[in-house]
Amino acid sequence: MKQALIVGLGGFIGAIIRYKLGGIILHHTLHWRFPLGTFIVNVLGCFAIGLLAGLAERRDFLSPDLRLFLFTGMIGGFTTFSAFAFEGILLCRRGEWLIALLYTLLSVICGFIAVWVGVRLLNPNA
Repeated sequence: MKQALIVGLGGFIGAIIRYKLGGIILHHTLHWRFPLGTFIVNVLGCFAIGLLAGLAERRDFLSPDLRLFLFTGMIGGFTTFSAFAFEGILLCRRGEWLIALLYTLLSVICGFIAVWVGVRLLNPNA
């Protein structure tokens, strides 16, 4: 139960930061066709998870609870794309290039298909 609360609190904070940052960016790019807000959130989340992973590897000062709060909760609430990218990098670092490529392709393709199917189920004319 303690771990769930730690993740929940981190996710709450991360989601609010995403909401506020996305709103600020949207306000300044309202007429753009490119979804800059989501793009920036995803890239920032990837950068943050990379920094924290680098710190955790270099200096072992992050407790398991703090890792759970930061990685799964806060950054996970900010963007799950960072977890996807981090897992892909871990596969590459282990030399599992084919699995990393398959993971990337399947995640993107299946994600697009799943969204399309979900929309079509509720709106067949879309």
